[in-house]
Amino acid sequence: MKVAITGATGFVGTRLVERLLTEGHQVMVLTRSPDRAAKAFSNAVDVVAYDPMASGAWQETIAGCDAVVNLAGEAIAENRWTPERKQSLMNSRKITTEKVVEAICKANPKPSVLVNSSAIGFYGTSETVTFEESSESGNDFLAEICRAWEAEANRAKECGTRVVILRTGIVLGMGGALERMLTPFKMFAGGPIGTGRQWFSWIHREDLVSLILRALTRSEMEGVYNATAPNPVRMGEMTTVLGQVMNRPSWLPVPGFALEAMLGDGAIVVLEGQQVLPKRTLADGFEYQYPTVKDALEEILK
Repeated sequence: MKVAITGATGFVGTRLVERLLTEGHQVMVLTRSPDRAAKAFSNAVDVVAYDPMASGAWQETIAGCDAVVNLAGEAIAENRWTPERKQSLMNSRKITTEKVVEAICKANPKPSVLVNSSAIGFYGTSETVTFEESSESGNDFLAEICRAWEAEANRAKECGTRVVILRTGIVLGMGGALERMLTPFKMFAGGPIGTGRQWFSWIHREDLVSLILRALTRSEMEGVYNATAPNPVRMGEMTTVLGQVMNRPSWLPVPGFALEAMLGDGAIVVLEGQQVLPKRTLADGFEYQYPTVKDALEEILK
């Protein structure tokens, strides 16, 4: 199988490329930094320079690919949500996906499947409601992004391409969000962020990559699947288990106002949450290698 990937040099994308190559597939990386990508993957992949915001010759390279995985999108919670930043966050998902789907529809032959990222931000936030794939969308900015993102991806169905959308939780692995959480624990100053009561819906990076691979190869998979572990936890439990695994205290909370001072509206990503269950993912028969947060953290930090 020949797979084109956007976002291949990111936290999830790098591991996906490794797994695809190990399984004997051919990988084409669409990237704004071709030299960096070639170095990262030791020239084991085909590297194509592209502008994710514009049509161009790069789109022609999609022809002949069996599948496309679209992981592109700017990090949500790393800067304050100024009006300009919010527009950039939207464009990095909506427009990028629009251009990828445009390429798919122009291709001859066409890829048979598009696996497109989305996020559990689709559902909005709640301390009391449980969300699954059939749940309605929320009404905040993150939900607005996800709706626009998914709508662009679903246009590929009009061209005869199967579309799988993975609404992804917080991805745990050595890097990403977890790496930022480790610093205070290493200094014996770890603890819950905010109230500790907000839900933390997560997935181990290996399980997420396995789910992407499953979506690529199982023709019966179509539509929305929650890419979250089957056992979400509250933030307080997450940090307690993290402290136990690291053999560090976990009693010193990080006050919400400190995050709000740094990130503004972006603090919602960690100060509020949602309990998301992968009902359809489990019904499809997907087996999690790391179903509990303790399983995941012990593997990552062993």
